[in-house]
Amino acid sequence: MQPMSEYRAKLRSAAEAVSVIKSGDWVDYGMTLSQPMLLDEALAKRKGELKDVKIRGTLAVAPRQVVETDPQREAFTYCSWHFGGYERKLQERNLCNFIPMVYRNKPSFYRNHLEVDVAMIMTPPMDKHGYFNFSLTNSATRAILETARTVIVEVNNQLPVALGGREECIHISEVDFVVEGDNRPILELPAAQPDEIDMLAARLIVDEIVDGATIQLGIGGMPNAVGNLIAESDVRDLGMHTEMLVDAFLTMYEKGKLTNRRKQTDCGKGAWTFCLGSRRLYDWVDQNPFLASYPVDYTNDPAVIAQNDNFVSVNNCIEADLYGQVSSETSGIRQISGSGGQLDFVTGAYASRGGKSFMCFRSTYTDPRTGRLSSRVVPTLPTGGIVTTPRSQVHYFVTEWGKVNLAGSSTWERAEKIISIAHPDFRDDLIRQAEAMKIWRRSNRI
Repeated sequence: MQPMSEYRAKLRSAAEAVSVIKSGDWVDYGMTLSQPMLLDEALAKRKGELKDVKIRGTLAVAPRQVVETDPQREAFTYCSWHFGGYERKLQERNLCNFIPMVYRNKPSFYRNHLEVDVAMIMTPPMDKHGYFNFSLTNSATRAILETARTVIVEVNNQLPVALGGREECIHISEVDFVVEGDNRPILELPAAQPDEIDMLAARLIVDEIVDGATIQLGIGGMPNAVGNLIAESDVRDLGMHTEMLVDAFLTMYEKGKLTNRRKQTDCGKGAWTFCLGSRRLYDWVDQNPFLASYPVDYTNDPAVIAQNDNFVSVNNCIEADLYGQVSSETSGIRQISGSGGQLDFVTGAYASRGGKSFMCFRSTYTDPRTGRLSSRVVPTLPTGGIVTTPRSQVHYFVTEWGKVNLAGSSTWERAEKIISIAHPDFRDDLIRQAEAMKIWRRSNRI
């Protein structure tokens, strides 16, 4: 059958497509901008007919109607691999459960361990060869669809087409139903503008970057500040190998810093697995052979990362303790985000010849419960706090007060170094705590 004939034969309304979902099913929504809109709304309308439908998503960028219409969770149970702001609010209402993972393992979870009865994703229109592109979310999309018993595609012509790489598309012959969406605009999520504190820390990182380095930037104001400073620096011929494609890479490209010429993998192309940012960034992705979309088990594989010399990984964290343990996902028992690919890139960057990983964070925050200034450097992570990156893997810590290299450092050396980049108002108390923990030498000085 010709692709367009097969397309027409599989065309359904959103209501018709979700009618295949039964009580007890596992349904997958994919991730970020691949998550369906019309299909979500249509499934929510079946609340009174269904029981115990379990739904997996990742980093929801818009409200999920299956959650909003079912606050008692009578029909739908929503779970997420990585929390954004919306899912954090759902958790406070006990309407979202977290699924732990190291990001590179996500495709193998689906292929080897998980059940998916119905997968529903949003894609650009089918091309003339019969393929639906995964657009801004490669990640584990192919693995999810291969696992699913039923695959439903919701078409939105606002999504760009991202060239691969690999595993960036699915053929109409592998799709069960097609729903033509209403082509609503896709969400833009520009990075927060860095302030002077972010820039102080960012300058310390940029000083460590050499010509020909390959860069990974995480989410948040400080990594974005690093990218913007790189764009204004004297370094040249940088490469991109990242999980998240953000606006800072476009800025680096426009300033002539990002060329991908000196990479050892994918020479000439910037590798990435998902994208969130501005409309301008999405337009840059569209049909651009300079960029290559890959599944996350490639972009986040430490063995692949390590092949690139002078690899630089830049990520945020929520808290760090005096042992060097890093939490980038929880505040005590409260889930804030997720493990993501931080450990993947910390591991890969350290194994790279000349590579470095930077854990950057502001030294303080204002506690929303008390309004008091609190330190992000703590003696030990709080009860229930999750270790995202273990002390045995951390390389550099950076705050606005300085940067320290923890590789190979003993517990007393770590305590000394970490306290030296904590906010001065908290250092004396941290020293007292380190003494009580028996990780402080009398000869130590700050």
